[in-house]
Amino acid sequence: MQARMKNPAMIIPGAMEALQTLSASAEKSSVPARTIGLVHLRASQINGCSVCVDMHYRMSQKMGETEERLFTVAAWRDAPYFSDAERAALALTEAVTRLSDRPDPVPDEIWNEAARYYDEPALAALVLAIAMINVWNRLNVTTRQVAREWAKSPDARAWVKTGTAR
Repeated sequence: MQARMKNPAMIIPGAMEALQTLSASAEKSSVPARTIGLVHLRASQINGCSVCVDMHYRMSQKMGETEERLFTVAAWRDAPYFSDAERAALALTEAVTRLSDRPDPVPDEIWNEAARYYDEPALAALVLAIAMINVWNRLNVTTRQVAREWAKSPDARAWVKTGTAR
């Protein structure tokens, strides 16, 4: 496999930094990092983004996430490993990721269930986290980025060292 081109965020000056900053702001909320990890993984599964599925699976493992939960996040409704708050976040993730699948994309039932577990700042963070992973998924899928290849690139090494793309 070969990517069609570099990730667009690596080509347009300032784009990577802007996306990283916005993504990081959502992760600095009261929403548990493990929940954000599950949200990232589930949206990436829905969107078929191998780069993000691979990356968020590995990142979640490093944060102490269990294999049972990572293996079953795609079937979270039927798996006993998730809390009610996580289920609400995953339902919101699926609704926001699949906006065109129903006439009322994010029904009150899904929103109200999430609001039972997350206050307004946490809901804002969840919505931003979901939106941002969908952006990353769309960039990677469109340009056919290859799982694990970007992490090996000179651009990724430069990003890790300096926080800026070349």
